Amino acid sequence: MAKTYISILTACGAIAVISNTVLAQEATYSTSVSELQFNISTPVAGEAQHYLLEQSVSQNLVSETVEQQPQQLEIPPPDKSQYNLFNPTPEALMRELSTDRPDQTESPFTVDAGHFQVEADLFVYTKDTDGTHTESLNLLVPNLKVGLLNNVDLQIIPEVYNVVRTTPENGSTEERSGFGDITVRVKVNFWGNDSGKTAFAMMPFIKFPTNKNNLGNNSIEGGIIFPLAIELSDKWDLGMMTEFDFNKNEVNSGYNLGFVNSVTLGYAINSRLGTYFELFTEKTTEKGSDLIATFDTGLKYLLTENIQLDAGVNIGLTQAADDFQPFVGLSMRF
Repeated sequence: MAKTYISILTACGAIAVISNTVLAQEATYSTSVSELQFNISTPVAGEAQHYLLEQSVSQNLVSETVEQQPQQLEIPPPDKSQYNLFNPTPEALMRELSTDRPDQTESPFTVDAGHFQVEADLFVYTKDTDGTHTESLNLLVPNLKVGLLNNVDLQIIPEVYNVVRTTPENGSTEERSGFGDITVRVKVNFWGNDSGKTAFAMMPFIKFPTNKNNLGNNSIEGGIIFPLAIELSDKWDLGMMTEFDFNKNEVNSGYNLGFVNSVTLGYAINSRLGTYFELFTEKTTEKGSDLIATFDTGLKYLLTENIQLDAGVNIGLTQAADDFQPFVGLSMRF
């Protein structure tokens, strides 16, 4: 007695129906195309065997090819080089808000081209008791930023109002107040502005002696800053800065070279609230100068995508450093 077996195979969208007559033997098969096997005592027709083998090999090749493909292709960042001060970056392409405050380590990220950003000390109180007791209060010291190109911004920092009160040992208290100096900076980002785990920039600056009532040293000073940022994880980031300053000597008319180095570790508590821990050092080549070192910490809170509040304190670790410096600040982007 003869029995007819029909096997339906699905491979690349085609259906092959294969029938053959065998003698009184029973055939068993698997329904998985990739594992299709026949156990029969009478051979299937040659053309059918060849077709089955060909479809099985094709299925295996397709499966292997799919498995070798990456799960997700990395999308390159958009080209924003065409944007400038007069052709602003569209809001949809703008970076997340990044500021140079509240820590003393500068950021390598620039303001998007054609946009403005204000980062201000609302107040900074400084106390130092190294021989002479000194207290100072800085009110409204803004850093006014404007994006010139996608990787270049201009910054102007006027010291709007300062109050300095000094009391020498066994002496009377002297108080001075008024407008301070103006600092102009240009930040140029070399990489990492829009993507990547690291970012690096260069920021030359110059300070103009615009102060009143001897609230400065009445000298032009300047320098250059090299900030680096490293993303450690979704929660942690690392910032480092090296700075070279050209400073006026305190005891004569000459100038000295100053070296500033800092490292800051930031932690995102949640999507809006973050904190940081920083070590800041400064040393000059002027004869008799001492090392300035501080430990700094604080909080920053992202009120909206364009407004950030912050508060912190810088604590002196060496005798030459200010003893105590709390502050509160605000940053806004337009």
